Amino acid sequence: MARSAKAPTLAAARKLLKQVFGLDAFRPGQQEIIAAVLAGRDTLGIMPTGAGKSLCYQIPALLLHGTTLIISPLISLMKDQTDKLAEMGLAASALNSTLTTSEEAAHLERIAGERAEFVLTTPERLATPEFRQMIDALTIDLIVIDEAHCVSQWGHDFRPAYLEIKDSIRSLGRGRGRPPVLALTATAPDQALASIVDELGLKEPEVVNTGIFRPNLHFEVRRTVNEPQKRDQLVRLLNETDGTGIIYASTVSQVDVLDELLRGLDVRAGKYHGRMAAKQRKAAQDAFMAGEIHALVATNAFGMGIDKPDIRFVVHYNMPGSLESYYQEAGRGGRDGEPARCVLFYQLEDRRTQLFFLGGKYPGAADVEKVYDALHQAGAASQPVAADEVKRAVADVAASKVRVVLSLLRELQLTRTVRGGIRLLRTDVSSGNLAALAQAYQARRGADRDKLDAMMRYGQSARCRWLQLLEYFGENPEWEQCGTCDNCRHPLEDQIAEPSCAVSS
Repeated sequence: MARSAKAPTLAAARKLLKQVFGLDAFRPGQQEIIAAVLAGRDTLGIMPTGAGKSLCYQIPALLLHGTTLIISPLISLMKDQTDKLAEMGLAASALNSTLTTSEEAAHLERIAGERAEFVLTTPERLATPEFRQMIDALTIDLIVIDEAHCVSQWGHDFRPAYLEIKDSIRSLGRGRGRPPVLALTATAPDQALASIVDELGLKEPEVVNTGIFRPNLHFEVRRTVNEPQKRDQLVRLLNETDGTGIIYASTVSQVDVLDELLRGLDVRAGKYHGRMAAKQRKAAQDAFMAGEIHALVATNAFGMGIDKPDIRFVVHYNMPGSLESYYQEAGRGGRDGEPARCVLFYQLEDRRTQLFFLGGKYPGAADVEKVYDALHQAGAASQPVAADEVKRAVADVAASKVRVVLSLLRELQLTRTVRGGIRLLRTDVSSGNLAALAQAYQARRGADRDKLDAMMRYGQSARCRWLQLLEYFGENPEWEQCGTCDNCRHPLEDQIAEPSCAVSS
């Protein structure tokens, strides 16, 4: 499709909305986000699942003169977006690990020739010198960070490439001015919002928040004291709920156990987790999308970017680590606007699992010192050293933690990323000072513990579920009861005060 030669205006955006997308009016928040992007402003859009976030970059992309670069967390999400763009006759290329050598070469040639209006890729691909060199030669008119909450949730854990996005954005601005950045997410409480802005280097962004309230989501908590009771509750819930839904479990072993349990009871069940072969995961996802199964048991590896509007229930068999994660996952139900049940099974023992996850999440002082010493010994002060060489030198430190430490050293200007690798700028940092640098993650550990405690309080509280979620995400509704959650429908008549949260270590 040819791009408009006129200066981008909202009038032109409305025309495209009708002609290309077949829609008569913008949904709440879309027009404000599009207007900010067309004005060249960095923008952070916070819109609930199913609210039409993709349109917020698709329309500006067609009005601006250049290539739109979209950073997406999951291959399945990229495929879904690319397929939809192709259906509308829009030129899009996605670069990910599923491509064959010839397919990748064809896409790279297309991108280099500026014949792709939309380029979708992962943070990991963006971090490679070869890809950055290629896009540096393009006219990038807009950078989109889809599912931007992953920057703060995953960047300091198992997807450290998210921490390198800021540098990539900065490099695109050298010489001809940085293009505007649009970050999109379904949730962002104040602390997460500040992290997104900082980690992406957004400049005085326009923040458009349409709120998280979706009246068709009916929240409830079922308190259980042991595993047999929890399994009995799950089977009972499935028997009384029609349609297709998701059951989230916290570990791969738990997914396998529940899948076997449900199949033994003749429930049409499937499973999905990261240790399954790609072919098995695809078969499970296809069966789920086709409505061939009643319940898909999965880890949180499943769900993001799954565009199935008629998910009728989302069950959390195990308590997640934060209300952000809980709402993101529960919000995948009811995208068609019809009622969907969001059920949390609350058991105190689930807290131990989350504390175990938190224990190994961030690099410690020893990790920071080992990475710094590896750079020093490899001669990075005199010539660049490849990141892979550093990883090999500290084989006893997880590769993800090595990348997190490298990002930390770069952020503190102790290193610099140059062509050929990493350059060490200071060789006189003491062990004590390096230990102090690692303390930066102590605050994150504390914040994660606070999030877990908030999740615990949600499970124990007798207040309106929606009211608690809205307050957590910084919203102040004028009402005190949604009328649809379990606490509103079945209030505890004799409750005098809410129970305190058991937060001992």
